[in-house]
Amino acid sequence: MTTLLATVVLLGVLIFVHELGHFLAAKAVGIGVERFSIGLGPRVWGYTRGETEYVLSAIPLGGYVKMQGMEDEVMEHLEGGAADAPRRRDQRDFDAKPIWARAFVISAGVIMNMLFAVLLYGATAAFWGFDNLPTTRVMAVADSTLPAGAEALAEMPRGAEIVQVGEIEPTSWNQLLQSFLESPAGPLALATASPSARFEITIPEAAEDRRALARSLVPWIEPVVGAVEPGSPADQASIEKGDRVTSVAGAPVANWSDLLREIGARPGERVEIGLLRDGAALVRVAELESVDGEGGERGRLGITRETVRAGLGEAAVIGVNRTVFDTRRILAFLRDLVTLNVSPREVGSLGTIAQVSGQAAAQGMATFLNFMALFSINLAILNMLPIPILDGGHMVFLGLELVRGQRLTVKQRIRWSQVGLVVVVAIMVWALGNDVLRLLGL
Repeated sequence: MTTLLATVVLLGVLIFVHELGHFLAAKAVGIGVERFSIGLGPRVWGYTRGETEYVLSAIPLGGYVKMQGMEDEVMEHLEGGAADAPRRRDQRDFDAKPIWARAFVISAGVIMNMLFAVLLYGATAAFWGFDNLPTTRVMAVADSTLPAGAEALAEMPRGAEIVQVGEIEPTSWNQLLQSFLESPAGPLALATASPSARFEITIPEAAEDRRALARSLVPWIEPVVGAVEPGSPADQASIEKGDRVTSVAGAPVANWSDLLREIGARPGERVEIGLLRDGAALVRVAELESVDGEGGERGRLGITRETVRAGLGEAAVIGVNRTVFDTRRILAFLRDLVTLNVSPREVGSLGTIAQVSGQAAAQGMATFLNFMALFSINLAILNMLPIPILDGGHMVFLGLELVRGQRLTVKQRIRWSQVGLVVVVAIMVWALGNDVLRLLGL
């Protein structure tokens, strides 16, 4: 039920935001809006206010703003309605507006999704806080995921602090990861302190290999409780914010990764939690929850790590930076997909969205909102692909009109939109097939 509700909320909110962008932009440039539909297909519920009919439709996989004088019979069929009878043109028609106005309206949904991602990332940093990782200290290196050319990092000792990556002297974990993602392909030297050492690696060409390199390094995070979930095992055991966890069931804990490992390995068990509070050693007994996780059942205590709440200005900067970072990451994935540096099997559809939505919702509101922000960026980028029927396809039509000095005919646009519809459906079928194969373990 959590997964279903999370998926419906995710899709409903993001579709609404996207279509609201088109709606507001159309109103701003004086285009009449005949219908604002959340969902596709037959109408389920709706009402009319002024000139606009507001509708909820049967298939919650998209939405549509029907603008006055926008000739697009393909979208009419998707909407479940027939084209209106021919009528006289007037100045409030979409096709009567200059190219800049039409381009603004078409791109407004994508712009709205991007701004919404900035808002969500900034809001979570302001209200729930963000990871305070002004460190480059390495807890561990996962040598099994290191790409070819980076094997030397497997010898990096636990607790080493990376002080230089090429010409960069990173001061935070994010800056360290960004140096791996953005450095030119080829040889790169890393230097560490405590202990002092030097490592020679090769930065791979493929973005997926770069991401694998970044994921292979695990940051050193102190095992300090940042927040306690009300009603959780930690709350019932009187564990408090600011407590430092020193042991779980007698096993010593030096960092957050140790804590997660020891808690996760004991689903449903009653365990002693060693703490350090204001310099005093304490022991609390907690009965861990058992939750689904990667590899089966996992133990859960109900705490989150220490975070720092951002001020308004800092939250805005975080929102912009995370949106830019994720946009570049998604574009790199699409590039690698086209060049076959990433397997097409990596593409997922509604099944993958539902699974990740449910997992994010189970981890709390902040995690779910951050995933919503990431998916909003995905939605924006996918909508700008130059495929007829998508926003990017309509932008291509406008580009051709600008170059040719005359617009495509309605018949040409409908023909290309039908081709685009076939392409989109084919992609959806392929992605759905990948979900089914993953479900079957293939």
